[in-house]
Amino acid sequence: MPDSHDPLRSLFREAASAGQAASTTPPVAVIERRGERHRRHRIIGIAAACLLVLAGSGAAVSALLPGEPVPTLPATTPSPVAPSPTSAPSPPSNSTTPTFNSALPPRNTTPPPPSNSMMPPSNTTAPQGHRTGTVNPSTSATSPR
Repeated sequence: MPDSHDPLRSLFREAASAGQAASTTPPVAVIERRGERHRRHRIIGIAAACLLVLAGSGAAVSALLPGEPVPTLPATTPSPVAPSPTSAPSPPSNSTTPTFNSALPPRNTTPPPPSNSMMPPSNTTAPQGHRTGTVNPSTSATSPR
């Protein structure tokens, strides 16, 4: 069969000649813009992947950490706490008015351990006139003499 009479071959030749006539290389500026756009998309994709990795690792670390922080112990042993006013003995039932010292802890207790401050030690004994636990208004420390 001769080649010139083949209709399919002649159609392919016509399509090839039309394609060659229509094909031209784009200008350099167009190719450059296309390359820049491709580079920006690649950088944005890498940045998004990095953010997802950081967020995922942060979530994993927070899930692995304990919920409540462990309280730290003090550097020194705390001094003993004085009893609260509610634990002090109640005044006698025959007294109708509460006395000044009835809500205070007894004054003859041992002093707390010394602290690192430069304060002189306080007097821990009661004055001679106040051993009963009641306050005499005429000899009170707040009254003028």
